[in-house]
Amino acid sequence: MAAAPPTASLFVRVRRRLFGGAIASVVTLITLGLLAWLAWHVLDWAVLRAVAAPNITACKVEGHGACWGFVAEKWRLILFGRYPYEAQWRPAVATLAVVAMLVASAMPALWTRTGARWLAAGWVAAFAVFFALMFGGVFGLEVVGTERWGGLPLTVILTLIGITASAPIGILLALARRSSLALLRSFAVAYIELVRGVPLITVLFVATFVLPLVLPAGWRLDPFWRVVIGIVLFQAAYMAETARGGLQSIPRAQEQAATSLGLGYWQVQRSVILPQALVAVIPAFVNNLLSTFMDTSLVTVVSMYDLTGALRLALGDPLWREFFIEGYLFIGAIYFGASFVMSRYSQWLERRLKVGGR
Repeated sequence: MAAAPPTASLFVRVRRRLFGGAIASVVTLITLGLLAWLAWHVLDWAVLRAVAAPNITACKVEGHGACWGFVAEKWRLILFGRYPYEAQWRPAVATLAVVAMLVASAMPALWTRTGARWLAAGWVAAFAVFFALMFGGVFGLEVVGTERWGGLPLTVILTLIGITASAPIGILLALARRSSLALLRSFAVAYIELVRGVPLITVLFVATFVLPLVLPAGWRLDPFWRVVIGIVLFQAAYMAETARGGLQSIPRAQEQAATSLGLGYWQVQRSVILPQALVAVIPAFVNNLLSTFMDTSLVTVVSMYDLTGALRLALGDPLWREFFIEGYLFIGAIYFGASFVMSRYSQWLERRLKVGGR
């Protein structure tokens, strides 16, 4: 059957696409039946027979559905890890500060020269507020060491620092890999291939346990910053390949034309090449952002408890241990929600900048 014209109503297009023939109709009906069966069972387990109150006795009654009481009982431990209970308002406010700046940075109204200055000042203030509240020691706040940071605030800050610091390093590595200087090009290639050839767990172990051994005597680097260094150096290698893909999409003629106008190398890169190259790799950049967001779960191997690690702490309670499915669904919803928002924003940004059409 011929495809429906673009001007056809939604009902007509759906009917022709899903019921365009005998085989298509049978497959559609079977699929809809399976989806309806699955949806009913999920609804029955997750809502109709679920236990929402933090009542362990009710959760252990035979025939009950999901025990959301585990989440109701342990949500603060899951979201804030081992941070002192009475001071958990501090990581909540700290996380809201940086998330608010993320939202502000996504607004096109602030993508002006003046807006950029305000955004830069806002990010400095947001990071200052985050670390002042999380660490304490100012304004009469109790000092809380980074070893007690965890949960969602740790996941958010590791992602932000990791992607923010690795982006410029990755761009420089990409430029170095395309350089005409053999030594510089060889260094960039060696670094990128070496880092991409090992898993992040190995990099975290090296940063946590080997890096202190090579520091000068008397120097001590906080474990949190060792993990940050490991994530940044690891993601920089992937960011370099992302940026290199964008650079290769720009015709050499543009660089030659800019050079013929008397622009220097860095002027050409800053004003002509990089703006186009970075716009072209927005999907890959968002993919790196999502990868960094998910990879923070690996910091548990070096005794830091992000969102996933904090859930494992909550599951350490033998009374609630059997309800791990509900716990993982809870943090899975947080990861999915954040990833979905970032992905949709990336698609909107592509359409706004007309990347797909070009």
